[in-house]
Amino acid sequence: MAFEALKAQVYMTLNEIAARPEDRHILQETLREKLSELRALGLPLPEDLVRLEAELEEGAADGIYPKRP
Repeated sequence: MAFEALKAQVYMTLNEIAARPEDRHILQETLREKLSELRALGLPLPEDLVRLEAELEEGAADGIYPKRP
């Protein structure tokens, strides 16, 4: 898959996480998969996504997403 298409999918996943924080753990796995695809193709990763992935791995990203009633 082309770099731009994968990058678009990554950002769509981020938008879904923001819109549906209750499903964020499922969506975070999708995000990790897309970033892995970029890595496997030897494509550059956006620095902000690299940082976010590290925070997700550490569990530090839970505070980023608002809790919904």
